[in-house]
Amino acid sequence: MPINPQSACRLRIQTIDLDGQTLRVATSRGSDASPPLVVFNGIGANLELLEPFVAALDDVSVVIFDVPGVGESPAPVLPYRFSTLCALTDRLLSRLGIDGPVDVLGLSWGGALAQQFARLYPRRCRRLILAATSPGVLMVPAKLSVLAKMIGPRRYLDPLYLQHVGADLYGGAYRRDPALLEEHGRHIQPPRGRGYLYQLLAATGWTSLPWLGALRQTTLVMHGDDDPIVPLGNAKILATRIRNATLYVIDDGHLFLIARAQEVAPVVRSFLRDQPA
Repeated sequence: MPINPQSACRLRIQTIDLDGQTLRVATSRGSDASPPLVVFNGIGANLELLEPFVAALDDVSVVIFDVPGVGESPAPVLPYRFSTLCALTDRLLSRLGIDGPVDVLGLSWGGALAQQFARLYPRRCRRLILAATSPGVLMVPAKLSVLAKMIGPRRYLDPLYLQHVGADLYGGAYRRDPALLEEHGRHIQPPRGRGYLYQLLAATGWTSLPWLGALRQTTLVMHGDDDPIVPLGNAKILATRIRNATLYVIDDGHLFLIARAQEVAPVVRSFLRDQPA
């Protein structure tokens, strides 16, 4: 899938083999002296879906990749856990020549992965941003009607279905502007084969609640006040349990990083540059 012109000048796409697992990776080199920002995307989401946010980050260096089984990264033979992906990310960073600390942002499902990475690799993870995410299975749940639409990848496979359910799933600006859903759908690359199932299995039974208080990273918890998938109460739990966390609430839905990229990117930049680590 082609990269949008607005971010083409920044993103370098490459395919990297890590001990038999191929990853499609996008990197950008910003002029800011801060560590690179590693972005973990949501379930089933290829890296192109976050292009508006990455482009709005301007001079922040970024590393983002298609999780195995998503986008153009092939699925592994066997299922994996978040700890497996954390180790894979650490090896990827070393392969990219990034041996020092990085900042980490996780969106939705990727927010769980970000929490796990911060726990397992505290020297790697300097600052942590958790967007539209939760502490895992011990969370404030979405409505059953929303969960039923999320359990499978149909919204990624069927454009008409996405238009039908997208507003109820993503909330916020996606309720008010159908054009946002159409634009979102144009950048979707359906998950490959077992990829979506493996992502579901990785999160099965996982929770960060018992050890959130042990995280030492300075953390920014970002959440929309109209998030049908991950209700706002989950952000309040994260911000309360993580010792050095700040809560930022925006008047939007689950995909505020995309719908409000120009507004939230400066908040992220300010957090990465100015807040004490």
